[in-house]
Amino acid sequence: MYQLRLPPKLLTPRQLQVLRAVAESQRSRCYSPTIAELAQRLGISRSTTFEHIEELRRKELLARCPTRARSLKLTAKAQRLLRRIPAPRIEYTAGPAGEGIPLLGKVAAGLPIEAIENAEQFTFSSIFSSSDEIFALQVAGDSMLDDDIRDGDYVICRRTPTAQNGQLVVAAVEDDSVTLKRFYKEKTRVRLQPANDDYDPIYSNNCRIEAVVVGLVRKL
Repeated sequence: MYQLRLPPKLLTPRQLQVLRAVAESQRSRCYSPTIAELAQRLGISRSTTFEHIEELRRKELLARCPTRARSLKLTAKAQRLLRRIPAPRIEYTAGPAGEGIPLLGKVAAGLPIEAIENAEQFTFSSIFSSSDEIFALQVAGDSMLDDDIRDGDYVICRRTPTAQNGQLVVAAVEDDSVTLKRFYKEKTRVRLQPANDDYDPIYSNNCRIEAVVVGLVRKL
């Protein structure tokens, strides 16, 4: 299990998440998130988010203008801090091999077919691989909306340090933030392409591929 080592008495893991979320928004959207957007992304209340922001301001890691909605800004001190603290490597522990749900057969999405019950066990390992290299991540945000990947979906990933052009990847960039984008290798840099016109591509000379996406799960 990855243990995050933070400078003593500097900030909590949740405050680090706030800093990374602000940095990611500024890099991908070119503007800062609102308190409501931060709260939704982190899965906490607005009041708790506001408390974290105020504490980060007190620690001189965030600056903001109270009269503006999108005024959060990382200080130089915060930028240096994010460069020093490595992003957590993605860890996944598979459950017991027998865990899953019943797979009873097929259902037609075109012409009707005969319903034949054929009870099996449906698990991710039975579909993708039995390897420990397969893991799942929940999507936070809508930058891949045009690829029909929505906020709250789950992407099934295969851990790998390399990717082909056009593949959907989980990648870490300069400040060690991890993002879900399409990978394109250009002459002197890497382009991480969103699938939403509200977001700009991310260009990087120091991109680390964590995984490629091999599947998608959505709760209807």
